[in-house]
Amino acid sequence: MKRVWPILVVDDEEVMCESMAAWLREDGYRVDTASSGQKAVEQAKVTDYAICFVDLKMPGMDGIETMMEIHRLRAEASIIIITAYATVDTAIQAMKEGAQEYIVKPCHPQEISMLVSRILKLKKLQSENVILRKKISRKYHHRDIITKNPRMEEILTLTKEIASHRSTVLICGESGTGKELVARAIHYSGDRAEKPFISVSCAALTETLLESELFGHEKGSFTGAAGQTKGKFELADGGTIFLDEIGDISPKLQADLLRVLQEKRFYRVGGTEEVSVDVRVIAATNRNLPEEVQQGRFRDDLYYRLNVIEIRLPALRERREDIPLLAEHFVEKIASELGKDISGISADALKVLIAHDWPGNVRELENVIERAIVTSHSDMLEAEDFAWLNKRPGMEQSWEVPDISLNELERRAIIAVLERKKGNVKEAAASLGIDRSTLYDKLKRYEITH
Repeated sequence: MKRVWPILVVDDEEVMCESMAAWLREDGYRVDTASSGQKAVEQAKVTDYAICFVDLKMPGMDGIETMMEIHRLRAEASIIIITAYATVDTAIQAMKEGAQEYIVKPCHPQEISMLVSRILKLKKLQSENVILRKKISRKYHHRDIITKNPRMEEILTLTKEIASHRSTVLICGESGTGKELVARAIHYSGDRAEKPFISVSCAALTETLLESELFGHEKGSFTGAAGQTKGKFELADGGTIFLDEIGDISPKLQADLLRVLQEKRFYRVGGTEEVSVDVRVIAATNRNLPEEVQQGRFRDDLYYRLNVIEIRLPALRERREDIPLLAEHFVEKIASELGKDISGISADALKVLIAHDWPGNVRELENVIERAIVTSHSDMLEAEDFAWLNKRPGMEQSWEVPDISLNELERRAIIAVLERKKGNVKEAAASLGIDRSTLYDKLKRYEITH
């Protein structure tokens, strides 16, 4: 059971609201409360709730309206309508508008526990099926890129805009920042989605092997060439070819690639017949290509041909607000794949992860989570599961996190950003990656004046 999935209880009766929340917290779930439909919708903008218990009769926005607004934001949320005024008509209306269940007050703790357990077991199975389908098909979309970082959100907006264009794209960023994931999102969100996506690591092969890998070869063109073989460009016809670590290719292959980009034609190794293809090229590199051009190691004409649209991915240390989101995602994904019953990751463990500098970026985070899951003897990842992380040579902690709660850490972060933005709430909200209304709620909650 994935108790890291949050639950929301919405009821204008404080006693009822807090009682139900207390029952669920006793079962180990993370539970938030809201005293009105409007507040519930604002909270749903920020948090992806797995289950929402919503009172039917509330002042202002009633339960049905609240449910519909939450579903508009979070289509996968399971909505449970609760009411003291049970009638056949209201039950039918609630189920017709999308409620998963309809229960009558007074609610019994055992009934609530069984209902939540049943819903989350189903969600776990659905989640595992989605993970397996993606693993088999390797199809990733924009919604699979987990972030609340403003820079990353700008990048996702750009990738959606260019998804159906044929222009070449150059994705720059450190190793492990997710360059291939972004490339796949571009491909599978555009009009080439049903055509092949072919990935080639340009750093993994010698010049001769890479040339054959990209363009194919004819029978007898070299020792061991027993027959004609199509290259990756030919296999990607109509779709996309992703050239990873493009900065590592030899001068000869740079010239060959330039010709393909210009003319959409090439010769197989040892061949005399031109092959024409319709392929979109997305390239990626962790090198500084302008510097490589300046040093004469990379052709300037090829660089400009590749760099029609440039995307620069930030390092994970530049988007620390995404670390908890990514960590919880990897816990769910990897625990499911390994068949381990890990229910989540503790607040202290998240502090350790946030403090780390992540030279290997998102890929390193995923590997660290996998190691912790494999070696853990508990159903919750704790700080001690990551104690080795900052003790490795050359990987000292670069950001010291004080020994305080996450709420206090958030409060201090908000105060620091407001001071930096000279009290401008709009700019502070943008910097924090949240809505202004959410920031106002947090200012009120933490009694912060600005």
